Amino acid sequence: MEGEGAGAAGAGAVLKGRKVCAGRARGKALVCNKALSFLGGVDPLTGVIQDTDQAVRGENVADRILVFPRGRGSTVGSYVVYELKCNGLAPAGIVNIEAETIVATGAIMSRIPMVDRVDITKIPQGSFVEMDADVAEVRVLP
Repeated sequence: MEGEGAGAAGAGAVLKGRKVCAGRARGKALVCNKALSFLGGVDPLTGVIQDTDQAVRGENVADRILVFPRGRGSTVGSYVVYELKCNGLAPAGIVNIEAETIVATGAIMSRIPMVDRVDITKIPQGSFVEMDADVAEVRVLP
């Protein structure tokens, strides 16, 4: 089935998905357990997650591989993603279970590699991740 991960959960897993925005990225995974709204959920001036529903509230998205089920909220969220990029605070890459228009548009405008249809339960918090959105692969490194 498309989007199912290959390999064991965690380190060494190669997860296949679908390309949303081309590019490659590497970084430490910042895993959100719930849908994320960029408008009001992430401060575009600091990169800090402010959403009180997130277990990772207070963490910074800058240069991280931001992993979350899906986006939610206002269409202005696309511009928050773009503002993060302009401020040098954007995530290095984005991985979702299901891309929705707001986050996908923000990633494309900001040229942030993005892949969806990935089983994000196989990406441990803080693990080192390489993603190649051109071939829709996310690799969790040992």
